[in-house]
Amino acid sequence: MPDTLADLPPKFLRTKQAAHFLGISLRTLEKHRTYGTGPLYRKIGGRVLYAIRDLEAWTEIGARKSPKDRQAGTVFPARPLTPEEQDRL
Repeated sequence: MPDTLADLPPKFLRTKQAAHFLGISLRTLEKHRTYGTGPLYRKIGGRVLYAIRDLEAWTEIGARKSPKDRQAGTVFPARPLTPEEQDRL
């Protein structure tokens, strides 16, 4: 049976919806966008849109099996990054 959803465009969320999806505040997501520490977004007609796949990919950066997991990436806080942190991006 063919997958009828495969032909649909990706689902996009506005900032408020994306923040709710991530479980963070609207303001925190806006700060992440300002500082460049957040998920990918798109500007379309003056609107900021987030693809669900990009939100999920951003959260996967911090996925880990234990606190000692050396393979895990870092989801930085919503603030300006230090030069050392910028080098880790």
